[in-house]
Amino acid sequence: MKLGIVGLPNVGKSTLFNAITNAGAQSANYPFCTIEPNVGVVAVPDKRLDVLTEMYHPAKTTPAVIEFVDIAGLVRGASKGEGLGNKFLANIREVDAMIHVVRCFENDDIVHVEGSIDPARDIETINLELIFSDIEMLERRIDKSKKLMKGDKSYAAEVEFLERVKAWLEEGKPARTVERSPEEDEILSSVALLTSKPVIYAANLSENDFTGDLMDNPYYSVVEKIAQAEGAQVLPICAGLEEEVAGMDKEEKMMFLSELGLSQSGLDRLVQKSYDLLGLISYLTAGTPEVRAWTITRGTKAPQAAGKIHTDFERGFIRAEVVAYDDLIVCGSMAAAKEKGLVRSEGKDYVMNDGDVVLFRFNV
Repeated sequence: MKLGIVGLPNVGKSTLFNAITNAGAQSANYPFCTIEPNVGVVAVPDKRLDVLTEMYHPAKTTPAVIEFVDIAGLVRGASKGEGLGNKFLANIREVDAMIHVVRCFENDDIVHVEGSIDPARDIETINLELIFSDIEMLERRIDKSKKLMKGDKSYAAEVEFLERVKAWLEEGKPARTVERSPEEDEILSSVALLTSKPVIYAANLSENDFTGDLMDNPYYSVVEKIAQAEGAQVLPICAGLEEEVAGMDKEEKMMFLSELGLSQSGLDRLVQKSYDLLGLISYLTAGTPEVRAWTITRGTKAPQAAGKIHTDFERGFIRAEVVAYDDLIVCGSMAAAKEKGLVRSEGKDYVMNDGDVVLFRFNV
């Protein structure tokens, strides 16, 4: 999973990126400090792996990972090449979802590229640049489909739908909010529009506002309303606080978060939101060689889940021996779970659940 961190310059993107990845991206108080996208790979926090590691004492434990890309700040006119324009838009095109960082704090020492704090304007600035870029791309695709339609009338429905999407974008609305059938959804995903990507709005707050009542911050409620209208998610976060927490060891971190009345770090909450947003779950494999988490899309069937490990597993799939994580932990071992009849033998139509502990049987 690849998540792109986007936003205007100086809203806290690189600070947040540094905090969640410990990658040490440059973070300075002037626009375009980030030019090339910084990339950080982060282990997905999963307490179940720790418990299974205690149980199996494997040679190694491998968590699922997320790749975060810190994309340089977009500015008004980026779609026309302003700032470092099209290069950044190309970087966004490669990610699965966007974390759109929105500044929701006042601080005279940190310049704002637009001269004042206004989340609605900032969100609109970014969204419009993405929309302008998408309209350009759609026009090219519509022209191509119209040419193909001359020899094949089946393209008529595609042209009609894409023109509807274009009209929707021209109203200033992102492509992800357009009503569409499953067939039209397939057409949309083939165009790779920036505004069809799912979004989490990360409302970057001051420490006082983040640890106090969020509703006391008028900027946060603006972001929340915009996210609700778009069907996007919103994540309150304090990038400065996350940066502070990032340098602590595990015990110190938990103590510090507990004192602030928090049960999870920003990274944990961000990963959770990202999984929900993209409809992802994890299944687990466990044994003495390795304990590992594998990320799949909700609704994936057993053979395709097996294919995540190796294509041979999918090709030669026979069955999956499955036990729910909670059942395995209560029983204390796979042998005890089998004795109690909790290990099931599932065939190729079995739909995987989050936390399934699986042994795949295959033959090639």
